Amino acid sequence: MINCRERPRGFSVRLFLPGGDPDGVKTVEKSNWTGRGLVIPRSLFAETRSRPELGCTGVYILIGPDEKSQLPRVYVGEGDPIGPRLDQHAKNKDFWTQAIGFTSKDQNLNKAHIQFLEYKLIDFAKAAKRCVLDNANTPQPPSLSEADIAEAEGFLADVLLCLPVLGYGFFEAAPAPTQRTLEFVLNAKGIKSKGYEATTGFVVRAGSQAVKSETKSIHAYLSEMRRSLVEQGVFIDRSQYYEVIQDYTFNTPSTAAGVILGRAANGRTEWKTADGHTLRSIQEAEVDK
Repeated sequence: MINCRERPRGFSVRLFLPGGDPDGVKTVEKSNWTGRGLVIPRSLFAETRSRPELGCTGVYILIGPDEKSQLPRVYVGEGDPIGPRLDQHAKNKDFWTQAIGFTSKDQNLNKAHIQFLEYKLIDFAKAAKRCVLDNANTPQPPSLSEADIAEAEGFLADVLLCLPVLGYGFFEAAPAPTQRTLEFVLNAKGIKSKGYEATTGFVVRAGSQAVKSETKSIHAYLSEMRRSLVEQGVFIDRSQYYEVIQDYTFNTPSTAAGVILGRAANGRTEWKTADGHTLRSIQEAEVDK
């Protein structure tokens, strides 16, 4: 089965801005891919409804802020075609500010294919826990032949490569460390955490511990992030502390440290190697080489 952590060799992604606005509608194409993507800001949805992509069978993602969390709220759906489904969501769902649709240039995606894509994207989002899913129900995987599964997984692999390029990495689980990965530790207030830098952010390792108490001066976004991680099941209450039960990616080392410590923190000085070198000193030494 496909693993969204896998990365092939170099590839190109072409973004085209039909309206000439960097914040407007975008079309997305990737080298050696029969698919295409369409990014639509909600404010431009009405004038984009006639685009041919919306008349095709495909999978789509709605993205917007969550009122109670620092994590984005996300809805994954499928449509045959996707246009009427987006019309419904424009009337019935308030949270989303961006819609992304993925369809096939050669029209070779059928209903079962897109149901498979929807199922897998929801499954990846649930596993990564980097967004709040707006989907009330989890769809069941459709019955597909071995050949159809291979075709759908190939299409999905390219979708998962395009999404981070667009700034949407919430379907990705934490990248595994390599032999060259340098591990950092954070010891304070009777807890111990481990983590490492990755291209996607700073990864806190499963088994790490986080304090349960928060300082009065903690930034609101850190407190909201901690609450979200408890609700998502990333933090488990172990009476004296929270335990991180899966490798989890934070945007920055400071956010990771702040969430672990329950207070504002400079991650570049809080995270240290086993022999006491700070992340800052390691980064500065690499620049000076």
